[in-house]
Amino acid sequence: MEKQLEQYFDALWPICRSITGNGLRKSFEILQEIIPFDLTEVPTATSVLDWKIPKEWNINDAYIITPEGNKIAEFKKNNLHVINYSMPINKAMTWEELEPHLHTLPNKPNAIPYLTSYYKETWGFCLTHNEWLQLPKEGNYHVVIDTSLSDGALTYGQYVLKGTSDEEILFSSYLCHPSMANNELSGPLALVFLYQELSKIENRFYTYRFVLAPETIGIIAFLAQHGQALKSKIKAGYVLTCCGDKGKITYQKSKRTDTLADEMMQHFLNTKYKNFTVRDFRVGGSDERQYCSPGYNFPVGTIMRTPYKIYPEYHTSLDDKSIIDFTALKEIVHLLLDVCKGFEMNHLIEPGQLYGEPMLGKRNLYPEKGGAGIMSEDLMFLLSMITMSEIQHSPLEIANRLEANILDLDKALQIALREGLVKKMQSKKDGI
Repeated sequence: MEKQLEQYFDALWPICRSITGNGLRKSFEILQEIIPFDLTEVPTATSVLDWKIPKEWNINDAYIITPEGNKIAEFKKNNLHVINYSMPINKAMTWEELEPHLHTLPNKPNAIPYLTSYYKETWGFCLTHNEWLQLPKEGNYHVVIDTSLSDGALTYGQYVLKGTSDEEILFSSYLCHPSMANNELSGPLALVFLYQELSKIENRFYTYRFVLAPETIGIIAFLAQHGQALKSKIKAGYVLTCCGDKGKITYQKSKRTDTLADEMMQHFLNTKYKNFTVRDFRVGGSDERQYCSPGYNFPVGTIMRTPYKIYPEYHTSLDDKSIIDFTALKEIVHLLLDVCKGFEMNHLIEPGQLYGEPMLGKRNLYPEKGGAGIMSEDLMFLLSMITMSEIQHSPLEIANRLEANILDLDKALQIALREGLVKKMQSKKDGI
């Protein structure tokens, strides 16, 4: 998987994406080689909840010619050089006129900052502070930004992987930044490769919805069109962001903090990983803000490694392939796949008979010779499943009580169901 992740990373890396435009569509076209996204185009000026879809932005080129005739801040060399959504300009100007439109990071003098201006028409360039210090203050500069802002559409994608139940597990990430690695490409790559692995599982119970959209406005548009219908369907969900660096896994809980999404993720972190962080919901993050916003309040948490705004390369040109660990990215895919398997086996159960412990020997489920020290782990799990199912109605509850991983109980659960030692409950229990 690491090789494929890297191949798709390399294909997506050069594309200048934004919240609208052809770069976004080209990126979807590449990812559709893995997952058959259904794409929705939301026209400019469409009202989506409290927002409106902005004009579509596309860019051909951008650069500055210095008084000495040098070309700097070239978009074609690094697409972070131009402020995303800059309006077009082709004009000669003095340093005094140009300087307010130049942006640097004095505390990171070798980094190009990433800036946007989606909802206010302006223009500007980003460059390293070291380069800015060398620019002449006399003479005329020539500034070119070859962009268009016109009526068009915002594009988002989703794919619904059907199960036998209408209850859904949601996975969501964003696609809207230019060439940045961890903050842009790690989430979508984890999402589509999770789909690839999950689609191989037969007889799925849950329906899995994969959503990929421009951050904030894209998910707002998605919720405006689908949010009400999903309120009765979403069982749990996760936003994927910043999944590819070498830091430890971080899970941010849903706003409600006590959902099955939170319980299942923390279960796998506790039973399979030694080095991780769990933190409470906060408002200054990614699209979990929209899923957990008033009126929706979906049970959606966030999975990442080093969180946004914390890793030092965040929103700069330093966020490049050099900080990506494709083995670490694959680990996120496998963690989420395990979580899905946990959901799949976490049916509500109850004892298969009203009174007493059932005899396992006559079912050929107990060792021929009794005595101390012979009980296998699977047998212990089976007995626990039978005994505890009266008061703890899900395998996850039983696994937590045993301090075991839920997937290790799967063999015992299947035997118990097959032999009628436990049975699936017909009615739902709150919180499960």
